[in-house]
Amino acid sequence: MKRKHLITGLIYLAFGIVCLCIEITYDTRLDSLLCGLCGAGIGGGAAMLYKYFWWNRPENSEIYQEKLDQEDIDLHDERKEQLRNRAGRYAYLVGMVIIAVSIVLFYILDALDILPDTGWVTIYLYGYLVVQYILGIIIYRWLNARY
Repeated sequence: MKRKHLITGLIYLAFGIVCLCIEITYDTRLDSLLCGLCGAGIGGGAAMLYKYFWWNRPENSEIYQEKLDQEDIDLHDERKEQLRNRAGRYAYLVGMVIIAVSIVLFYILDALDILPDTGWVTIYLYGYLVVQYILGIIIYRWLNARY
Protein backbone atom coordinates (compact mmCIF):
# COMPACT_ATOMS: atom_id res chain seq x y z
CA MET A 1 0.00 0.00 0.00
CA LYS A 2 1.21 3.50 -0.70
CA ARG A 3 2.59 5.74 1.99
CA LYS A 4 -0.05 8.39 1.27
CA HIS A 5 -2.67 6.05 2.80
CA LEU A 6 -0.68 6.03 6.05
CA ILE A 7 -0.37 9.82 6.04
CA THR A 8 -4.07 10.27 5.28
CA GLY A 9 -5.01 7.90 8.09
CA LEU A 10 -2.80 9.78 10.52
CA ILE A 11 -4.31 13.12 9.47
CA TYR A 12 -7.86 11.77 9.97
CA LEU A 13 -6.89 10.39 13.36
CA ALA A 14 -5.28 13.68 14.41
CA PHE A 15 -8.35 15.62 13.23
CA GLY A 16 -10.61 13.36 15.28
CA ILE A 17 -8.44 13.77 18.37
CA VAL A 18 -8.40 17.57 17.96
CA CYS A 19 -12.21 17.61 17.67
CA LEU A 20 -12.43 15.43 20.78
CA CYS A 21 -10.15 17.78 22.74
CA ILE A 22 -12.16 20.83 21.65
CA GLU A 23 -15.43 19.12 22.54
CA ILE A 24 -14.17 18.11 25.99
CA THR A 25 -12.52 21.48 26.73
CA TYR A 26 -15.23 23.90 25.59
CA ASP A 27 -18.96 23.88 26.18
CA THR A 28 -20.57 25.16 22.98
CA ARG A 29 -23.71 24.56 21.01
CA LEU A 30 -21.59 22.65 18.51
CA ASP A 31 -20.88 19.74 20.86
CA SER A 32 -22.95 17.24 18.87
CA LEU A 33 -21.25 18.26 15.63
CA LEU A 34 -17.82 17.99 17.24
CA CYS A 35 -18.69 14.53 18.61
CA GLY A 36 -19.70 13.41 15.12
CA LEU A 37 -16.53 14.80 13.57
CA CYS A 38 -14.52 13.18 16.37
CA GLY A 39 -16.06 9.77 15.68
CA ALA A 40 -15.65 10.13 11.94
CA GLY A 41 -12.01 11.23 12.24
CA ILE A 42 -10.93 8.64 14.79
CA GLY A 43 -12.96 5.80 13.24
CA GLY A 44 -11.96 6.55 9.67
CA GLY A 45 -8.32 7.15 10.57
CA ALA A 46 -8.11 3.96 12.62
CA ALA A 47 -9.64 1.96 9.77
CA MET A 48 -7.17 3.43 7.26
CA LEU A 49 -4.22 2.70 9.54
CA TYR A 50 -5.44 -0.87 10.11
CA LYS A 51 -5.76 -1.48 6.37
CA TYR A 52 -2.35 0.04 5.73
CA PHE A 53 -0.60 -2.20 8.25
CA TRP A 54 -2.67 -5.25 7.25
CA TRP A 55 -1.87 -5.03 3.54
CA ASN A 56 1.80 -4.21 4.15
CA ARG A 57 2.43 -7.51 5.91
CA PRO A 58 4.60 -9.81 3.77
CA GLU A 59 2.07 -12.66 3.86
CA ASN A 60 -0.68 -10.37 2.47
CA SER A 61 1.30 -8.75 -0.35
CA GLU A 62 0.30 -11.36 -2.97
CA ILE A 63 -3.39 -11.11 -2.05
CA TYR A 64 -3.15 -7.32 -2.18
CA GLN A 65 -1.58 -7.42 -5.63
CA GLU A 66 -4.41 -9.67 -6.89
CA LYS A 67 -6.92 -7.25 -5.39
CA LEU A 68 -5.27 -4.31 -7.17
CA ASP A 69 -5.25 -6.18 -10.48
CA GLN A 70 -8.95 -7.03 -10.16
CA GLU A 71 -9.74 -3.42 -9.21
CA ASP A 72 -7.87 -2.18 -12.29
CA ILE A 73 -9.86 -4.55 -14.50
CA ASP A 74 -13.14 -3.42 -12.92
CA LEU A 75 -12.31 0.26 -13.38
CA HIS A 76 -11.40 -0.06 -17.04
CA ASP A 77 -14.07 -2.52 -18.18
CA GLU A 78 -16.20 -0.82 -20.86
CA ARG A 79 -19.44 -2.45 -19.76
CA LYS A 80 -18.95 -1.40 -16.16
CA GLU A 81 -18.05 2.13 -17.26
CA GLN A 82 -21.29 2.32 -19.24
CA LEU A 83 -23.26 1.06 -16.23
CA ARG A 84 -21.59 3.63 -13.93
CA ASN A 85 -22.39 6.40 -16.40
CA ARG A 86 -25.99 5.29 -16.68
CA ALA A 87 -26.34 5.00 -12.90
CA GLY A 88 -24.93 8.52 -12.50
CA ARG A 89 -27.39 9.83 -15.06
CA TYR A 90 -30.34 8.18 -13.32
CA ALA A 91 -29.22 9.51 -9.93
CA TYR A 92 -28.94 12.98 -11.46
CA LEU A 93 -32.47 12.78 -12.85
CA VAL A 94 -33.94 11.46 -9.59
CA GLY A 95 -32.19 14.31 -7.73
CA MET A 96 -33.71 16.83 -10.12
CA VAL A 97 -37.22 15.43 -9.54
CA ILE A 98 -36.77 15.38 -5.76
CA ILE A 99 -35.62 19.00 -5.75
CA ALA A 100 -38.49 20.10 -7.99
CA VAL A 101 -41.05 18.36 -5.75
CA SER A 102 -39.37 19.84 -2.65
CA ILE A 103 -39.66 23.35 -4.08
CA VAL A 104 -43.40 22.93 -4.62
CA LEU A 105 -43.87 21.29 -1.21
CA PHE A 106 -42.02 24.01 0.70
CA TYR A 107 -43.91 26.70 -1.19
CA ILE A 108 -47.26 25.10 -0.27
CA LEU A 109 -46.23 24.70 3.38
CA ASP A 110 -45.14 28.33 3.51
CA ALA A 111 -48.30 29.58 1.78
CA LEU A 112 -50.56 27.67 4.19
CA ASP A 113 -48.51 28.81 7.22
CA ILE A 114 -47.96 25.20 8.25
CA LEU A 115 -44.20 25.68 8.23
CA PRO A 116 -43.55 29.42 8.43
CA ASP A 117 -40.44 31.13 7.12
CA THR A 118 -39.46 28.52 4.56
CA GLY A 119 -39.10 31.07 1.79
CA TRP A 120 -35.32 30.96 2.01
CA VAL A 121 -35.39 27.16 1.72
CA THR A 122 -37.50 27.42 -1.43
CA ILE A 123 -35.15 29.99 -2.93
CA TYR A 124 -32.12 27.86 -2.02
CA LEU A 125 -33.63 24.73 -3.56
CA TYR A 126 -34.61 26.63 -6.69
CA GLY A 127 -31.07 28.00 -7.02
CA TYR A 128 -29.63 24.53 -6.49
CA LEU A 129 -31.96 23.09 -9.13
CA VAL A 130 -30.89 25.71 -11.66
CA VAL A 131 -27.19 25.26 -10.90
CA GLN A 132 -27.47 21.46 -11.12
CA TYR A 133 -29.32 21.65 -14.45
CA ILE A 134 -26.89 24.14 -15.99
CA LEU A 135 -23.88 22.24 -14.67
CA GLY A 136 -25.26 19.01 -16.17
CA ILE A 137 -25.55 20.66 -19.57
CA ILE A 138 -22.08 22.22 -19.37
CA ILE A 139 -20.42 18.97 -18.31
CA TYR A 140 -22.24 17.01 -21.03
CA ARG A 141 -21.18 19.49 -23.73
CA TRP A 142 -17.60 19.52 -22.45
CA LEU A 143 -17.43 15.72 -22.46
CA ASN A 144 -19.08 15.57 -25.89
CA ALA A 145 -16.52 17.97 -27.35
CA ARG A 146 -13.61 16.25 -25.63
CA TYR A 147 -14.43 12.71 -26.75
